[in-house]
Amino acid sequence: MCVAEEGNFYYGPGHPMKPHRLKLAHHLVLNYDLFRKMEVFEPHWASSEEVKAFHTPEYVEFLKKISPSNEKQYQSDVNKFNVGEFTDCPVFDGIFNFCQIYSGGSLDAAYRLNHGLTDVAINWAGGLHHAKKSEASGFCYINDIVLGILELLKYHPRVLYIDIDVHHGDGVEEAFYVTDRVMTVSFHKDVGAKAGKYYAVNCPLKSGIDDENYLTIFKPVVEKVIETFRPGAIVLQCGADSLTGDRLGCFNLTVQ
Repeated sequence: MCVAEEGNFYYGPGHPMKPHRLKLAHHLVLNYDLFRKMEVFEPHWASSEEVKAFHTPEYVEFLKKISPSNEKQYQSDVNKFNVGEFTDCPVFDGIFNFCQIYSGGSLDAAYRLNHGLTDVAINWAGGLHHAKKSEASGFCYINDIVLGILELLKYHPRVLYIDIDVHHGDGVEEAFYVTDRVMTVSFHKDVGAKAGKYYAVNCPLKSGIDDENYLTIFKPVVEKVIETFRPGAIVLQCGADSLTGDRLGCFNLTVQ
């Protein structure tokens, strides 16, 4: 599942988040004939009600109305919801449409998995794992991963979430911190709380880690989690900032 339309949005000059890269990914799929080995779908735009399955109505309505032209008018809300020029989540034209597209991709992916239409579904534009219930964070406004997992939980008793982004998938972990139906696996330190205690697996990794050392830690942890938790579905967040040379990352992983 590819989202090329997402590449039309722009976070602003100097911002490291570049939606245009999604167009590049889509064109690589086409030019290398990879599309012949997969089905490519244009996702629906997630509705306000679909987004509110996780996010608060007040926050969603704010994202729908905010724009660069009225940002000062809503300054108190801008501060409250952690967006604006002094954060890493700027206000830009079409911000809610941007969220609708990538969130719709993850919801459609979950739907196809739930109904046995595919075994693997990929949303190139998805994975915005930092967004909280009523707050933007780390370039992320709407948490499409949480929305996708909530959809998967309609058909699967247990869902495993694995995050290989160089940054902690804190928004997803926080969303499912007190449930035993979702196991979150990232490489940090917290173990969860209440019924969700020990359903958040985190392993600290040092800066500069390479492929060999990463796999030495990653494979046994994930294999044991799958064996013990027995998930009906697995969600994998593939943050490319784990790759060597990424301006925001600190690992030395390769595409191999």
